[in-house]
Amino acid sequence: MMMKKILLVFLLFTGLGLKAQHNPDDQIMSDNWDIVGGVDFKIVKDTEMIPVFSDKIKKFANKSFELEGYIVPIKDGMKQTKFMLSTLPINQCFYCGKNGVPVMVMVELAEPIKFTYQTIVVKGTLKLNPGNAMDNPPIVLTSAKSI
Repeated sequence: MMMKKILLVFLLFTGLGLKAQHNPDDQIMSDNWDIVGGVDFKIVKDTEMIPVFSDKIKKFANKSFELEGYIVPIKDGMKQTKFMLSTLPINQCFYCGKNGVPVMVMVELAEPIKFTYQTIVVKGTLKLNPGNAMDNPPIVLTSAKSI
């Protein structure tokens, strides 16, 4: 039992010493990601967070919108039709260090594509979900196509 406690303390301290490794060259930056990144959130209670959409993003609601980014799968499998699109690759640490959580958009493709660690470009209809962001993604590209 004492050995388990020592091992746990060792793992905690070595884990705290690790820093998020993030290659800035991998970060996708574009005007469209800036538009998406301008969404703020209002916390109503511990289980409710409401998106606050800027006038800039509202101009693109229900219109064609294009983004380049990295696939973050939400289901297992090499073929993906519904996933999150991120400005950072999945193999980088989103939740540790000072990187914070990158902006992400839900993508719903009309046709499946093969998972890749490379960036992809998708184009679809930009939908804004005003409801609780803890239940549904606030920004979705629907009927999207990989281009």
